[in-house]
Amino acid sequence: MIIDLRSDTVTKPSTGMKEAMFNAPLGDDVFNDDPSVNELEEVVADLFGMEASIFCPSGTMTNQIAIKINSNAPGEIICDALSHVYKYEGGGIGFNSGLATNLLNGNKGRLNANQIEAAIKIDDPHFPETQLVSLENTCNKGGGSIYDISEIKKINVLCKNTNLKLHLDGARLFNAIIESNYSTKDIGKEFDTISICLSKGLGAPVGSMLISNFKNIKKARKIRKLFGGGMRQAGLIAAAGTYAIRNNISRLKEDHKRAKILGNELRGLNYVKNVLPVYTNIVVAEIPSEIDYLDVIDQFAKLGLKSVPFGPNQIRFVTHLDFTDLMLEKSINIFNSISVEGTNKLY
Repeated sequence: MIIDLRSDTVTKPSTGMKEAMFNAPLGDDVFNDDPSVNELEEVVADLFGMEASIFCPSGTMTNQIAIKINSNAPGEIICDALSHVYKYEGGGIGFNSGLATNLLNGNKGRLNANQIEAAIKIDDPHFPETQLVSLENTCNKGGGSIYDISEIKKINVLCKNTNLKLHLDGARLFNAIIESNYSTKDIGKEFDTISICLSKGLGAPVGSMLISNFKNIKKARKIRKLFGGGMRQAGLIAAAGTYAIRNNISRLKEDHKRAKILGNELRGLNYVKNVLPVYTNIVVAEIPSEIDYLDVIDQFAKLGLKSVPFGPNQIRFVTHLDFTDLMLEKSINIFNSISVEGTNKLY
């Protein structure tokens, strides 16, 4: 048995999802006549109470399209230093949209309205004009941290008052919603654009959605084509996304429960210095500097547990719908069975 906790992107389509894909009616999406793509786009837009959405191959593409349509270079975007749009999208902010990036240090990837207000550039020819704020919910590098809806509302009011656009990288937004007291429609009211990923916690094989108003999505279709994201009989994969939306949201609670158990078990190990708070389905263990954390990852892998380095002396585990209770039990056994040099001190 191989247990893959490198990411929630490693899941395979279920039998029901495969059947939905096999039976999907198809057309040419570039001509807007693939009925399965159109259905997915309507379902997602309605879910968030927004006017329209567009199906894209990846979350990086939906984020980069959003940044492009919400800005007009030269200018700048404000985001947290841990943001995926900054750290893991290949420098796309500058390359695709010609924006400078104003990085702020929030609380585990979460910004607040006061921070943002203080960072907005004044009207001065020496500075790039602040045009856009991007939030990430949950924040991957923040260990799956969740925004409180009250802070999101404050940020939205600030952006409206200062004529800034507000984008949400919601790759794992449903993980946040399942753990919070707000809904998709609550979130839809607060942002100009929202990106969600179908291939992470929801278990679809590929695809992300960008959600906004009609005007923005019309522009997004042009940018998607420019980025090489126009797909033809994409209904095969769109049907998987619709199935995921309709069947795999509420079960995210199971992933969160197993993640918390993993976190508790890791805290008791003598080769783990600390475990970041487990908010959703991401578990980050901090290994003492005197221990080779890459060796720990290698030992896990040899015993059948895959994980990833997540920065200096950090190991990340991500639970998902293919991670079962039996796998959870085996993972705990693996945690307790490896031998690590430099573990005389208890942390």
